[in-house]
Amino acid sequence: MKNIAIFGAGGFGREVKTIIDKINSIHPNTYNFLGFYDDGFEKDTLINGYPVLGGITDINSIKESICLLISIGDPKIKHKIISKISNKNVEFPSIIHPNSSISNDAVKMGKGCIICEGTIITCNIEIGDFVILNLMCTVGHDTIIDNYCAFMPSVNISGEVHIYSSVYVGTGAKIINLLEIGENTIVGAGAVVSKSLPANCTAVGIPAKPIKFHN
Repeated sequence: MKNIAIFGAGGFGREVKTIIDKINSIHPNTYNFLGFYDDGFEKDTLINGYPVLGGITDINSIKESICLLISIGDPKIKHKIISKISNKNVEFPSIIHPNSSISNDAVKMGKGCIICEGTIITCNIEIGDFVILNLMCTVGHDTIIDNYCAFMPSVNISGEVHIYSSVYVGTGAKIINLLEIGENTIVGAGAVVSKSLPANCTAVGIPAKPIKFHN
């Protein structure tokens, strides 16, 4: 049994805890859930009966091996948090809900990913590190998703798409096949991406168009 904790005690962190519970219900004693880490909560606060164990300073002081899930949707914040964790005792596993569907045909996934219930990942797909695919997402063939990307519930990604690092895609958005989305771009909820999008923009609408650029 591996000790595991979650960084992020908000709503998504609580949802990720239910993935751990589901895995343990099918494969008993896979994980021993210790609690949450979050610099925004007072230490020893109880979240659904489990304690807040501290913040990043406390993570860097852990003396024994621990698995840590980073349950933060915003790619920039997530990247900043991970860059501050220097403890070699911390492992970042990828966690996959048992009721998701992932093909055995040439799917590669990095560390620290969170794959939620109902998500479908087909074939010949590369997923980088610390990627979140929330509830009921779909990822089509020959797609590449780079590090730190986050996809909110019911995002549909068609085949042969390349999504560069730190992209955030809002709930219910659709990305048509053979497109690219540049790094650090935000796609609004419900948008339909029918043309490739540049880096560092926010795009909304049907079809999705950039409405502003940011660093």
